[in-house]
Amino acid sequence: MNPLIEKLRRIKLSYAFYNFFKKKELDHNVPLFEKFGLNKKYYSPLNSTDFAKLTPDFPWLDKTNAKTALPENKVYQSFPENIQKELLTWSDNGYVILRDFFSLANIDKINSEIDELVQQDKVNWRANNSKIMFAIHQSEFLNGIGSNPQLMSILSLLLGREVSLFQSINFLHGSEQRTHSDSIHMTTFPQGYLIAVWVALEDISEENGPLHYYPGSHKLHYVMNKDYDNEGNKFFIGKHSYTAYEDKIQQIVDEKKITKHIFKAKKGDILIWHANLLHGGEIHLNKSKTRKSMVFHYYAKDVICYHEISQRPALMK
Repeated sequence: MNPLIEKLRRIKLSYAFYNFFKKKELDHNVPLFEKFGLNKKYYSPLNSTDFAKLTPDFPWLDKTNAKTALPENKVYQSFPENIQKELLTWSDNGYVILRDFFSLANIDKINSEIDELVQQDKVNWRANNSKIMFAIHQSEFLNGIGSNPQLMSILSLLLGREVSLFQSINFLHGSEQRTHSDSIHMTTFPQGYLIAVWVALEDISEENGPLHYYPGSHKLHYVMNKDYDNEGNKFFIGKHSYTAYEDKIQQIVDEKKITKHIFKAKKGDILIWHANLLHGGEIHLNKSKTRKSMVFHYYAKDVICYHEISQRPALMK
């Protein structure tokens, strides 16, 4: 990228100017700025260092083990035994796999709904014809899948707070994304109040770019801008590219010698993961095969939401 364009891209004032016209979508943070005593406007840049002097309140299952905390919980008791068994692994692993959570009929309808939205030009495949963002904003059915009552109850139970669906991503092919934590992209204060659900829209094997993840990695330090010298200053956001963040994560994986797992999924399976679980996409070996999947992201209510790298508050529709 041209050095001048790169420097212009880093100017905080340009982001604040854009945000100024998005008041309705940014007002969600304002009461929380007041609650935490932060001198911030709805359009102000945000960085993890803004919260350095505040005492965080981590999700309840980050502070106590699910195996001991959940059995007495009435919401937990309302779930089928197979779901209960998997939820007990949350505190140790940072993820839950629920097989056959969505029926094959629902999965087929998701796929046909996406095809129809594309044909109607309501959504478009981007990123090399491989990704669709926010299809939930164009389809009541897809929004309903992401807002499935049982699923919402599970997610709210895991975070100890009511959750709100705010984003969806559809993939046609494997992302091949390097290992990362969602918390660098969808950041919260207090930390840990983001949760994600990945849905297999077809059978997925080693050939078509499955997910990988690192069990227990959610317990590691949250890697923020300051951890790879990307804080910037009063006028500019950080100077490092996203690759520098990915390199930092790989360094941690190598140093900690943590073990990678591959998610070989069947159509209808879901993987729920913690805000700080390290995960990514394997190489898509057989390019003739698709890897259809859908990811939903949820914020807990009453937390500050922003994007650590660009230091922009999160737009919420």
